[in-house]
Amino acid sequence: MKRLLIKKEDLKHNIDIIKDIAKKNISDENKNPIKIIAVLKANAYGLGLVQFANFLLDNNINFFAVANLEEALELRKSGFKNDILMLSSTSIKEEVTKLIENDIIITLGSKEAFEVADKVACEKDIIIKAHLKIDTGFGRYGFLYNNPSEIVDVINSSSNIQIQGTFSHFSSSFSSNSQYTDIQFKRFTSCVDYLNDNKIDTGMLHICNSCAFLQYPKYHMNAVRLGSAFLGRIPIKNIYGLKKIGQFETQVSEIKYLPKGHNIGYGNRYETKDKMKIAIIPVGYMDGFNVKTKDISFKFIESLRYLYNDFKRFIKKEKTYVTINGKNYKIVGVTGMYNTQIDITNSNVKVGDIVKIDISIRNINPTIERKYE
Repeated sequence: MKRLLIKKEDLKHNIDIIKDIAKKNISDENKNPIKIIAVLKANAYGLGLVQFANFLLDNNINFFAVANLEEALELRKSGFKNDILMLSSTSIKEEVTKLIENDIIITLGSKEAFEVADKVACEKDIIIKAHLKIDTGFGRYGFLYNNPSEIVDVINSSSNIQIQGTFSHFSSSFSSNSQYTDIQFKRFTSCVDYLNDNKIDTGMLHICNSCAFLQYPKYHMNAVRLGSAFLGRIPIKNIYGLKKIGQFETQVSEIKYLPKGHNIGYGNRYETKDKMKIAIIPVGYMDGFNVKTKDISFKFIESLRYLYNDFKRFIKKEKTYVTINGKNYKIVGVTGMYNTQIDITNSNVKVGDIVKIDISIRNINPTIERKYE
């Protein structure tokens, strides 16, 4: 058994806190509520794309954002009819066509993307809904902020595109030093002002991700894009009352008794110093366990990299623990692809006992059950 438990009560608690923060920071000039855009990339940050999307809808959050075509199509195939924004700009005609055919709001961040989108729109004789992306210093998608005249020219030359929103992305809003965040915001607003002065309707404005939403309420604008805030797993001090969402669980599948001087795991990196009782759990790096990386891919070459990283941790004598029956037990030997060994010497741990593991839920293999309770 392997599963990620998600407590609905705690998740709703976080959503309510987020809604309260958004309500408190509505400016006097703008009486309209701040739109919460739920970012569902990377299998909804590990919570399960479709399951989490349904939970959000049940809690009146109905604007979603995704990072790639596959996520957008999965939501539509699962029956979601609400607004979905594709955050990544693309100039690939086939992708733009599929997005448009599935009523996905596209992001346009280059002249080439505009030209492709406009061509597809003309062929289908429709008006495409889009958000404009401005690069204010992230260096990824988007028109450069310091050449707004180019953006005006591109928009004016496109006849079948309706700009419904304009956004940018902070690169260091997790920092307590707001200097670069302030610079990016000023770049963004200056670019937007230029567009408005040139009779370009920039629509809904959004630049805040989770950290910026929590730390810099003055930058909320018309909408905010949130992901990790829902999970309560944020790279800043949690002074907001958010609860940590997601508990990974498995069971002890085998118990072994090993003699002194016996090797455990790959590379013979661990040798028993005395008789040892070990538990084997059916969880390994292919499940996302003991993986110290932010960019997760489950390809073979990545699996080798995880194994190498485990070797390095053992050389440094770093210890990783799991919890069984309320007590911590350390891992021994290198984590395997689908199993791990735990030192349970002098314990009453038995086969079938529940094992709780502290793991980055974004790392968890998407094939593992997400159980909402």
